[in-house]
Amino acid sequence: MQKNVEKMSINYSPNFNLNKRSISEVKYIIFHYTGMKSEIGAIKRLTDKNSKVSCHYFIKRNGEIIQMVPDLYVAWHAGKSSWKKEKLLNSKSIGIEISNPGHNHGYKNFNSKQIRSIVKLSKILKKKYKIKIENFLGHSDISPLRKIDPGEKFPWKLLYEKKICLWHNLDKKSCKKFRKVKINNSKNFYKLLFKFGYKFTNKSSEKIKILKNFQRRFRPEVISSFVDKECYLILKSLI
Repeated sequence: MQKNVEKMSINYSPNFNLNKRSISEVKYIIFHYTGMKSEIGAIKRLTDKNSKVSCHYFIKRNGEIIQMVPDLYVAWHAGKSSWKKEKLLNSKSIGIEISNPGHNHGYKNFNSKQIRSIVKLSKILKKKYKIKIENFLGHSDISPLRKIDPGEKFPWKLLYEKKICLWHNLDKKSCKKFRKVKINNSKNFYKLLFKFGYKFTNKSSEKIKILKNFQRRFRPEVISSFVDKECYLILKSLI
């Protein structure tokens, strides 16, 4: 891996499962932000045995990539998680942490150096493990009731243009006219949303959290607590 990625170093974390997995077991790439004020503090936490958390790769603000857990060992980054029929995604995924203070500490744009490293690393992993584009996900996708990272500033559309992840095929300008236009029946929207992959729930408060994370991912310009027609059209195009 190091030969293929510039500015890569190793700082191994002790937080991983000892049993090695096969290449075919790696099905997902999960993006996170660190959500901490200090980059040094985030690295220390991910390599501290008492924290019980880790990731496979850490992308610094200067674009440098640190490998913390070898790919074929299970890192502890996803926690309680699900996508479609899969649960506890640690065992099936590679976790990438990106240095960013997050929503609680002055959420920042991911800079150009970070984005270049995200694209380069994603392409390598996609090819190496034959990852499907629909299986590049955010922590907010697989744990939508407790996580909102990597957030609305993450460059999902750019990654789609680089043939890395999924995005809708709707024209932004024509679709925008349906923004804030409330639909009569949101039940069908949520039925499609759960079919798409998000965790099923009947609770209204939980549905709103999932809706907002869907918007952060696919309609980051406006994050609201009700289903509008633009969201519905985007979801239908993804399905």
